[in-house]
Amino acid sequence: MIHAGRRPILVTGGAGFIGTNLVHMLVLEKGVPVVNLDRLTYAGCHQSICDLEGHPDHTFVKGDICDGRTVRELLFDTRPGAVIHLAAETHVDRSIADPEGFVRTNVTGTWRLLEETRRYLATLEGSEQGAFRLLVVSTDEVFGELGEEGFFSESSPYRPSSPYSASKAAADHFARAYQRTFGLPVLVSHSSNNYGPYQHPEKLIPRSVLRARNRLPIEVYGTGHNVRDWLHVRDHCEALWLILQRGRPGVSFNVGGGEERRNLEVVGAICDYLDRFLPPDRKMDPPIERYRELIRLVSDRPGHDHRYALDTTRIRQELGWLPQIRFEQGLADTVRWYVDHPDWVAAILSSKAAEPR
Repeated sequence: MIHAGRRPILVTGGAGFIGTNLVHMLVLEKGVPVVNLDRLTYAGCHQSICDLEGHPDHTFVKGDICDGRTVRELLFDTRPGAVIHLAAETHVDRSIADPEGFVRTNVTGTWRLLEETRRYLATLEGSEQGAFRLLVVSTDEVFGELGEEGFFSESSPYRPSSPYSASKAAADHFARAYQRTFGLPVLVSHSSNNYGPYQHPEKLIPRSVLRARNRLPIEVYGTGHNVRDWLHVRDHCEALWLILQRGRPGVSFNVGGGEERRNLEVVGAICDYLDRFLPPDRKMDPPIERYRELIRLVSDRPGHDHRYALDTTRIRQELGWLPQIRFEQGLADTVRWYVDHPDWVAAILSSKAAEPR
């Protein structure tokens, strides 16, 4: 059990999308001190956590998860009571274009963290060693694709379809191997598609909002009938906190929102919310009556999985977790957030590497 006021939690990738939301929740709501390690690549934005500058419970360290010396010194200097590992390359399209970066960060970076954590754990004694946990945050994409029915359980076989999901699958296997071989108290979680504030504009929801605002075609792969289960990032963060607090080492948990939608349906809903929040100006080029006029179906990407969905029975029964944010309200709030935060969008798109693909 991790208690506020004791050792801090080390969060890797804490300036990324999920990491930013998690760090804010831990520091500002749970009263838990956090050491935040992030390399600040295109996906990690310092502006996302700038409001925590000077907060006594937040320590930011710019560093690379693949750098063993950095990770080692950070663990031994800050003496965390737990680690939540979120540092990862996550965008499927980027992994198809350049798989090497995904192998480096997701596979080598995870292995490095496991190895240095194993060394650090050996220096803890008694109850502190017994209470220590390392939570590796994974994805439902490691399981491959589903048909029209059914759900992935925690024991479903791994069948990754993209370089991204293959790299995350490898990271999961290393985590479980270190738990089995070395007794490292590892937990693994698999989440469905996250959405919410601070998500990089290369992902479907923010990308659709920004392209609509700029009167650009909103491109949807294939027929747009691919199905995803949507989970608000706030609900995900609450689940991660519960898993860290009460999960048993060696156990994995599925974290899904139970909100399946076709991609085309999601994009259409985004356009409808924008019609309300930011009605189209007919004097702009091109003149449009509704944002749905901008939707375009384009050639499908290679290896595009048709459907993901998770069986969340374990986390519901063992930890009592339930998602609280319904998709319609969460999506409306998310669209509004991107409309209301143009400065954040400009900051994360300030480099060429950050341009959404």
